[in-house]
Amino acid sequence: METKIIKIKDVDIDKALIQEAADMLRQGQLVAMPTETVYGLAANGMDVAAVKALYNAKGRPSYKAFSLQVADVSQVKDIVSRVPDMAMKLFDRFCPGPITIILPKKDTVPKEVTGGKRTVGIRIPDNKIALAVLKSAGVPLAVPSANISSHPSPTSSQMVYEDMKGLIPLILDGGPCDLGIESSIVDCTGDSPMVIRHGAISETEIMDCVYK
Repeated sequence: METKIIKIKDVDIDKALIQEAADMLRQGQLVAMPTETVYGLAANGMDVAAVKALYNAKGRPSYKAFSLQVADVSQVKDIVSRVPDMAMKLFDRFCPGPITIILPKKDTVPKEVTGGKRTVGIRIPDNKIALAVLKSAGVPLAVPSANISSHPSPTSSQMVYEDMKGLIPLILDGGPCDLGIESSIVDCTGDSPMVIRHGAISETEIMDCVYK
């Protein structure tokens, strides 16, 4: 497979390129794209075959869940069964941004995405290219880091290419990532928030948001 790199300079000027990527995703193909944290490898999160292709491309065990990215908070209700107040506070304060919030999933979310779990992580990236792709695709996207599992998370399109050339058809080049640190992951399925991965947003900031 040939891996193509497309430079996106402006999401408004490059609408046709964004649409090309979105069409590929809806067709079940994989597309690497920048976020504010690291480059992600996107697949249609509601397409079981696409999700399996994502596991294969990364060499990732199928029991390790993927989170889903959406374009805005209004789409969260389509994929989760309940949004507690603490989760809404985090969405309101930090999204779009480098936080992934774990919530109980709806049955419409394939179990292949969540590694068989009844929960799913939700993220709204703070990156114009990622948001434009999400809006154009119109479906939640499973977007882990765009690297072979256990390899360093990529912060540039060249890093993605060196790791995944021949495995994926398209990389959207949006320049270097702003943060270079992965999102914080917060489990909001219990009585209180639990930080299960420390990332770009500190635990102190998260707890202050929920309890102050």
